[in-house]
Amino acid sequence: MIESMGRWLREKVKGSAYAFNFFLFLLKETVHFPWTKRVGFNVLIMQIYFTGVEALSVIALISLGIGAVIIVQGVALLPKFGQSDLMYTILILVITRELGPMLTAFIITARSGSAITTELGNMVISHEMEAYMSVGIHPVSYLGVPRLYGVILAMLFLNIYFNLFGLMGSYLVASFIHDIPFQDYLIHLINALTPADILSAIIKSFVFGFIIASVSIYYGFSVNRAVTEVPQKTIKSIGTSIILCILADAILVIVTRL
Repeated sequence: MIESMGRWLREKVKGSAYAFNFFLFLLKETVHFPWTKRVGFNVLIMQIYFTGVEALSVIALISLGIGAVIIVQGVALLPKFGQSDLMYTILILVITRELGPMLTAFIITARSGSAITTELGNMVISHEMEAYMSVGIHPVSYLGVPRLYGVILAMLFLNIYFNLFGLMGSYLVASFIHDIPFQDYLIHLINALTPADILSAIIKSFVFGFIIASVSIYYGFSVNRAVTEVPQKTIKSIGTSIILCILADAILVIVTRL
């Protein structure tokens, strides 16, 4: 039993050391990417298109629904407690600071994170990585780093899109139920929005995008030989990304509220 525990511990340490070195190398190549003479530029464009543009309809539907629910519930409940003005603060707090970045991160994890891990894993199995290495191109630099940039940029763009649709589009839905002048709505919304809210949303977008991309790339390159490893690594990639995003969100909330 002690021998088994020792073997398990040794494998864990070995795996953690490999993951740490992989992320260090990925980080180093990420810093060098803007000066690599457009190597992987097409990969970057395709990643932005897949992660950002093709997810617009899903983001619009979710943000619209959440924004409308908050407005309808707020207009119905808050006046009973004499706190009608709090509706706009709650709207900003929920959509801009919390649900916007988090739900966008979950959608990107489910769509793009899983796709990245699956695609890279299949390329490892079909020995495409050896082909890149044989002509002097490192697969992480050419395939991984552009995807990381693409996911981060798409995450920033989608979070802004989520906020615009959630805050403005939801008004159109709520206006069918309650008579809220648009000018009053817009003025109160702008008054409730602070620079800290915008900065928090930007920081979360960057952090969540980096977590999702780096975890997905890592698990994609972790596939060894068998095709059956691909779905296993994809599931681990999704689970790890979601857990790390939630932990990062908790840390960022604590730090920004201190």
